[in-house]
Amino acid sequence: MGCSPICEGPPLSLGGSFLWDLRKQARQLENELDLKLVSFSKLCTSYSSTRDGRRDSSDTTPLLNGSSQDRMFETMAVEIEQLLGKLTGINDKMAEYTNSAGVPSLNAALMHTLQRHRDILQDYTHEFHKTKANFLAIRERENLLGSVRKDIESYKSGSGVNNRRTELFLKEHEHLRNSDRLIEETISIAMATKENMTSQRGMLKSIQSKMNTLANRFPAVNSLIQRINLRKRRDSLILGGIIGICTILLLLYAFH
Repeated sequence: MGCSPICEGPPLSLGGSFLWDLRKQARQLENELDLKLVSFSKLCTSYSSTRDGRRDSSDTTPLLNGSSQDRMFETMAVEIEQLLGKLTGINDKMAEYTNSAGVPSLNAALMHTLQRHRDILQDYTHEFHKTKANFLAIRERENLLGSVRKDIESYKSGSGVNNRRTELFLKEHEHLRNSDRLIEETISIAMATKENMTSQRGMLKSIQSKMNTLANRFPAVNSLIQRINLRKRRDSLILGGIIGICTILLLLYAFH
């Protein structure tokens, strides 16, 4: 803590034992507050660290001992507020006693001591409210993030069926696109084949036309070609007849 309790020697003979008893009570309360505030600050730090660790590991994992930490926070906050209230009352009594009529004037050292008690009370009060505000801010932020995470998880779980349907629709759409692409490729191949056949047909007609022109120009060549064709037909008939006779002889030999 930034403030340490005040420890002094035996009571001064200014105001009797009443003021001394008040200062003794103030020191006891300051010691208790110092320990409580240290524990309170550690609790808030561990709460923040646990929350951060939970977010880093898994957003869906529940916070371990979160409710117990909240209850401990509430309990310690009440205890510290009660101690601060008691210390405030002691300081008020000391101020009231020193300002009351009939009390002899106090020396500078004692006035400094009483002021020091008031400063310690102010520092402890400020530190308590600051730590409490930080804790509440962290808890509110975590509750908000937890609510957002729950909404996201609920949305994901609720839209799972729709996501499945959308996925199926997308797959079906992709299949249709692939089928369209294959059909377009097949049509392109057919068109290219048609163009090639048309081109070959034109080439054959051109060759036939040239051959007819040559035959008409050279009748001897035409006659020679016709004789060659007749001989080829005759040779084909003779060859076919021989093959047929051989086949019949083989069949007769096989069955006898």
